Amino acid sequence: MSAGSGRDLVLRVDPIGCRAHGLCAQELPEAIVLDEWGYPLLPTGPIPAEFRRRARAAARACPVLALRVLPIP
Repeated sequence: MSAGSGRDLVLRVDPIGCRAHGLCAQELPEAIVLDEWGYPLLPTGPIPAEFRRRARAAARACPVLALRVLPIP
């Protein structure tokens, strides 16, 4: 089963790796907001099904690969 094919998914950011480019928030502004320094503030719960494709796009847009879409264990 691939990630997201029926399982709940969450967004996670590597706080050390993130460089505050803000591209993730441009891809998914409904779920990702930026703090005053440009770092993402992520929702704590599962990604709604209608946002999964765009959440993956937001993760791919990160130039330092600090944003991940992960299955909830």
